[in-house]
Amino acid sequence: MEGKEEDVKLGANKFSERQPIGTSAQTDKDYKEPPPAPLFEPGELKSWSFYRAGIAEFMATFLFLYITILTVMGVSQSKTKCTTVGIQGIAWAFGGMIFALVYCTAGISGGHINPAVTFGLLLARKLSLTRAVFYMVMQCLGAVCGAGVVKGFQGNSRYQMLGGGANVVAHGYTKGSGLGAEIIGTFVLVYTVFSATDAKRNARDSHVPILAPLPIGFAVFLVHLATIPITGTGINPARSLGVAIIYNRDHAWDDHWIFWVGPFIGAALAAIYHQIIIRAIPFKTRA
Repeated sequence: MEGKEEDVKLGANKFSERQPIGTSAQTDKDYKEPPPAPLFEPGELKSWSFYRAGIAEFMATFLFLYITILTVMGVSQSKTKCTTVGIQGIAWAFGGMIFALVYCTAGISGGHINPAVTFGLLLARKLSLTRAVFYMVMQCLGAVCGAGVVKGFQGNSRYQMLGGGANVVAHGYTKGSGLGAEIIGTFVLVYTVFSATDAKRNARDSHVPILAPLPIGFAVFLVHLATIPITGTGINPARSLGVAIIYNRDHAWDDHWIFWVGPFIGAALAAIYHQIIIRAIPFKTRA
């Protein structure tokens, strides 16, 4: 019995009673920063997974435009806003579709569905330039096709009369205000994308990758609530381009540059903030 008591005491001393749990149980040694993606990777062009990812981006953006622009059309054609889902419903359509589509495509292409997101991840060296350009092209093609299907359902005259869901700076706001709204809105989205998909957090908390689509979709929802009255909310150059091409009116093209410059600046700022300030990656590399 004395031997057994000594064994118990030895075990109690060997393992501390206060074991760290959750994220505190992890140390810096548990995680290694993934190497940056090469700028050019010719081998990708020979891989089926590369083209499969592009097709996934095309289909996701197509479905995104189809559901969201059709929702905008439904609100626009109603005589009284009380009989429609209103701005809140439009915001839910955009945020909900991003939530669903990111969940569906994250394991195939990363679930970007937005050239600004792709651009931000490119700056952070999360994917190659080859893949980024391919994604952006497929996203824009998907957006054009999605908006085209909506126009086909609505008919040309009704579609044109209802504004086609095109992004324009609203009356009473300057182009500078519209640009600022797009920069800040895209910053919120891309910063959320970086935080929700952070590889270090994924390594420490197993639930983070599963929940990632939720905060991303919710960020899109909130940004739409804030900026629909200003610009109709772009924060996605493919969405703005697809509708502008199908709608094809001068006033849509006059402001169109805002919906490329704004999101790209916002994405770049979010990438810089997350990588340099939050994660301090350049300083870790030097160390």
